[in-house]
Amino acid sequence: MVTQDIYQVDAFTTKLFGGNPAAICPLNRWLDDKTMQAIANENNLSETAFIVREGEAYHIRWFTPNSEVALCGHATLASAYVIFTMLGHAGNSITFKSLSGELQVKKQGEQLQLNFPALPYKQMTPSSALLAALNVTPKAVYESTFDLLLIFAEEKEVEEAKPDLNAISLLQNRGIILTAPSAKFDVYSRCFYPGCDVPEDPVTGSAHCVIAPYWSERLGKQRIHASQGLKRQGELICEVSGDRVLLTGSCRLYLQGKIALA
Repeated sequence: MVTQDIYQVDAFTTKLFGGNPAAICPLNRWLDDKTMQAIANENNLSETAFIVREGEAYHIRWFTPNSEVALCGHATLASAYVIFTMLGHAGNSITFKSLSGELQVKKQGEQLQLNFPALPYKQMTPSSALLAALNVTPKAVYESTFDLLLIFAEEKEVEEAKPDLNAISLLQNRGIILTAPSAKFDVYSRCFYPGCDVPEDPVTGSAHCVIAPYWSERLGKQRIHASQGLKRQGELICEVSGDRVLLTGSCRLYLQGKIALA
């Protein structure tokens, strides 16, 4: 029997069964794309990450149940957690090579810090299709590299949002981010990616690459305490540093085992 190690890690949470779960497969060499996509589909999590060591760095690829994606925060955080805690990485930092360039993860005490690119955003007039897919009307809509950023005045509007996921899946963007100021945190958000077979993502690191720059400017804060998710919540600290965003959070190991490949 041919087997492969696999870990499932809850990212951006201090509590098990919180945050965003990701599957991590450390490989000696790449599997073919069809097999990696099949594993991601079988896992049926928002992301499965595959990592291959090259010297002191790691190549990383991310797959949703139906496609490979160019950037994923929570699965990168989870991958770093596995490398540090399960694979015995001796240093305090890890370099990942990805479709989005080199990504750094550093230990910050008991937490891990991602160094990701800040994403641009540009205000746009929302389409009638987008507005029809929402049961709440945003104050403003911005287009970013991957997603549409929808701004709301109150946290309650984001909590009570019930977007038409079928309609959202037909949009040209990866998905939509709903975000508002928060009483308990600085910012509260929810993210929907039905076109990637992820109806609602609990905590999306890559989304905060645009959430953080937007709210940092509006709130006049370099350091943003952010929360995301409805039924399954997580939190992270976001710091905007020039054209980079530092995302700091915790992880918890849920599962360790092997999958049969043949």
